[in-house]
Amino acid sequence: MEKSRKWCFWRKPKIKATPPMPIILLLLLSIFETGISSTADQFKVDGKVLELDESNFDLAISSLNYILVVFYSPWCRHCKLLSPQLDEAAPVLAGLKEPIVIAKVNADKFTRLASKHDVDAYPTLKLFMHGVSMEYYGPRKADSLVQYLKKFVSTDVSILISDSAISDFVEEAGTFFPIFIGFDLNETVLSNLAVKYKKRAWFSVAKGFSDEAKVLYDMEKVPALVAIHPNYKQQSIFYGPFEGEFLEDFIKQNFLPPVVPLNHETLKLLKDEKRKIVLTITADENEDQTQNLIKLLKAAASTNRDLVFGYFGLKQWEDFADKFEANEKTKLPKIIVWDGDEDYFSVIGIESLNNEDQGSQISQFLEGYRQGRTEKKTVKAPLFMGFFNSVVGIVAFFIIFIVVAMMILMIVLLIIISKDNEPVRVGSREEVDRADNSEAESSQHGPGKKED
Repeated sequence: MEKSRKWCFWRKPKIKATPPMPIILLLLLSIFETGISSTADQFKVDGKVLELDESNFDLAISSLNYILVVFYSPWCRHCKLLSPQLDEAAPVLAGLKEPIVIAKVNADKFTRLASKHDVDAYPTLKLFMHGVSMEYYGPRKADSLVQYLKKFVSTDVSILISDSAISDFVEEAGTFFPIFIGFDLNETVLSNLAVKYKKRAWFSVAKGFSDEAKVLYDMEKVPALVAIHPNYKQQSIFYGPFEGEFLEDFIKQNFLPPVVPLNHETLKLLKDEKRKIVLTITADENEDQTQNLIKLLKAAASTNRDLVFGYFGLKQWEDFADKFEANEKTKLPKIIVWDGDEDYFSVIGIESLNNEDQGSQISQFLEGYRQGRTEKKTVKAPLFMGFFNSVVGIVAFFIIFIVVAMMILMIVLLIIISKDNEPVRVGSREEVDRADNSEAESSQHGPGKKED
């Protein structure tokens, strides 16, 4: 009996075991479903622009696969103009097979959240894909914004089986991103790179096409990988080898057209470019002479892929030309090599191109640069207005404004204190009247109110 009681005593805890596994699973499942439903209720993909703040921002970013967040300020004129465009685009993007949600954050009110995401100008747009953010530099009109964002939810590699499928693909892709079409290539050749560079370009493989397509895309043979830049009406062709670094280098070098027209938008694209820029400054980029020069630059670019070739006209961008000491008195076209930052190099003896045999002059310039026959120079400091239009413009403006205001306030206080410490003296009535009038005038010119 003693043994029996002992056996029952040790057995007792096993009788009080935890509830059966199915019950635990049901409880966990109900909790999980409750969490999902509450998140779904909070962030409905109903085509409306979400209003986010510090309490729900992180939850929104983690819950929604694709979300475009606009950091705005209520007083910003550009933000006010953008708002109706967002309202128009939101339902279209929400209706995609892979929905994209638009949200906004009042960066003026939630400054800590804005600072966390490096917001220093209004409006700032950031696209979050599966929680990872990237700067949005695309268009801001509703229809163009929709077309631009479709790229990020598209198929990695599209399979094109006819000439009409190729033309439809190119048309639907639009003009914002380069398009890569692999004629007679296996899709597995491009698949890994298409995933890696999905944010930067469209990728496709053409399986069925006619001889007319070969003529249209100026191919000498197949297989071939054609890089098209619809916005600039330029293209490049690669005939292999379709493996390793050879293929990847061609793709990376063709995110930009062979010859880039420089402007505010393309400078943003060049921000992450590691290659140096062969920069040609012409009198007017729309002149026939400039168009002929661009053809020669394209030829040079095809054999010098370790460099980026760019151009702009003095007439179109005089302030930017001034940074490289180019003005109306300069002999143009002027050609230099720019590092994309503070320094640029001129080749000794070939600082400008004359009208005779410019192709040979470009070759001599590149040869001189590679041989080190250069003179290093520094880009001129940005203009005052250029500074305020820069990335840090708004933040810097307010910092300077506050510092100057504080200095003026301190000077005024010191003057008042020094006047208070002066001995009182008896003056004439005329002097007292002048003092009263002076005080009345100063009271009419108090601190002004800043307007947008």
